[in-house]
Amino acid sequence: MPPAEALADALEAFLGGLAREASPATLAAYRRDLSAFQAFAEETGLADWGALDAALVRRFLGQERARGLAPRSLARRRAALSRFAAHLVATGRLDHDPVRLSQAPRQPRHLPKPVDVDQLARFLDTPHDDSPLARRDQAMLELFYSCGLRLAELAGLDLDDLQPRRLRVLGKGAKPRQLPIGRRARQALDAWLPVRGQLANEGEPALFVGRRGSRLGHRAIQLRLAKLARERGLAEHLHPHRLRHSFASHLLESSQDLRAVQELLGHANLSTTQVYTRLDWQHLAASYDAAHPRARRRPEGGQDDP
Repeated sequence: MPPAEALADALEAFLGGLAREASPATLAAYRRDLSAFQAFAEETGLADWGALDAALVRRFLGQERARGLAPRSLARRRAALSRFAAHLVATGRLDHDPVRLSQAPRQPRHLPKPVDVDQLARFLDTPHDDSPLARRDQAMLELFYSCGLRLAELAGLDLDDLQPRRLRVLGKGAKPRQLPIGRRARQALDAWLPVRGQLANEGEPALFVGRRGSRLGHRAIQLRLAKLARERGLAEHLHPHRLRHSFASHLLESSQDLRAVQELLGHANLSTTQVYTRLDWQHLAASYDAAHPRARRRPEGGQDDP
């Protein structure tokens, strides 16, 4: 088999396995990133993935940086390479992950601004025409904000994932988690479910369906949210990640329980949640002053122990 075909076959085998657990958007991004690396590897004369080393990875990332690729895109390229290398290690083609020896590019932290809590409440409470589509849209909005769902998580929901007070979600890396359903989200679901059959095809398992009766796609959900924001007078762009960020920020502000927010968001690392929710120094200092026994302030007029 020619080297190019051997490289392509191994890559397709990896992407085929990834398709069973990743969202379509993630799969498309990985395919673009790894196809670019495959083309680079072929140009350098790589005949087998077993010869992949850290030097080749560094040269590829350096080339991408030199042609102006943004830090965020570089980091995504490197993440795709690392996951592919882990696959090669697991299948016995490599004895170690050479991507780990390359340095991850620094990324600027551009976080979406949460929607003001009162403004978001007015938006969600805006009356609608009570049609099946309007009930569906309201249920989607309430679930996004009530549970802090990712776009792929909401789109992938099935009827069987719903329980009276809990929601079963399949997150990143096919990691399952259970989420409580808030009162307003439960009310919106109870309004949507009786009319869902007017839209859904027979046997369709998806919780949210479109006009044609099949599962609502990612792009369709994004467009519906943007349209609802315009129709209801929300003076800013609304997308699923913005609602997820608002959920996390508002919950943290009221509960100050970072660990709980981490679990609800499905973050593997606490540091991700800290950045995501804009946990600032003032919040940390206040929590420290209130909780640490050596940080409590002395009463006014008090003196240090001799």
